[in-house]
Amino acid sequence: MSEQHYEKYYVPAQSPWPFVGAVALFLIAVGAGNFVIETTKGKEGYGGWILLAGMAVLLFMLVGWFRDQIEESMSGMHSNQLGRSYRQGMSWFIFSEIMFFAAFFGALFYARMIAVPWLGGASNNAMTNEVLWPGFEAMWPLVQTPGGTTTEAMGWFGLPLANTIVLLISSVTAHFAHVALEEGKRKQLTLFLGITILLGLGFLVLQVEEYVYAYREMGLMLTSGVYGNTFFMLTGFHGLHVTLGTILLIIMFFRVLKGHFSKDNQFAFQAANWYWHFVDVVWVLLFIFVYIL
Repeated sequence: MSEQHYEKYYVPAQSPWPFVGAVALFLIAVGAGNFVIETTKGKEGYGGWILLAGMAVLLFMLVGWFRDQIEESMSGMHSNQLGRSYRQGMSWFIFSEIMFFAAFFGALFYARMIAVPWLGGASNNAMTNEVLWPGFEAMWPLVQTPGGTTTEAMGWFGLPLANTIVLLISSVTAHFAHVALEEGKRKQLTLFLGITILLGLGFLVLQVEEYVYAYREMGLMLTSGVYGNTFFMLTGFHGLHVTLGTILLIIMFFRVLKGHFSKDNQFAFQAANWYWHFVDVVWVLLFIFVYIL
């Protein structure tokens, strides 16, 4: 009878981090919802504080979970089979993020291609136009609400274009960092990864500046009808993903400085790279469908 060889499979001990992460996401959801309502109605409340508390708990969870994962990886506990499981898990996670943004893009397309034309009387909906919004002119961006609130549309030139260039360059530097890791060039790896992080931080700074300009100079706010809602919903959630991606890259940077990763042991770095490229692709779609078209 031939001897069978079984590959070891590391089963981690029970961890508190999934529960902590669930609490963080709950606080973020409740805080964000209340913050939007309070902002829309011009009231003061605790939504912003709950949102900040949720983000703090999420950051605490990420630090603890990453610490445990790094210790397990550097101790040689991870097998090839577990590595395949990690890759499958990260692939499904990115797929879920694709569906997340697909829902928001779907809301944008529905408002732009169906709801607004119907309100304008298209597709034999003249009665809808007369009953719901007499004199409504179907156009996009919709810069006037039924209540009379007016705003301006955010153009693609200026800060949005600059942010697009920044993210595209960051995707290139992230790729070069991965190539340097594959070739064992640690200095180039550190350089390109550091540049990618700086570009990610630069994107966030420019987006904050864009939001400030939108609120103060253009009157473009969350309360600016369906256009303001979809604009801040899509760009805001993307900014949140850029923040998370930048945090992942910063963690990878410090691991690189400590001598972690090699050509044969690099999944964490590869996963962060996947996520960053995904964030870049989403922004290109945002730039086309939210800013240009």
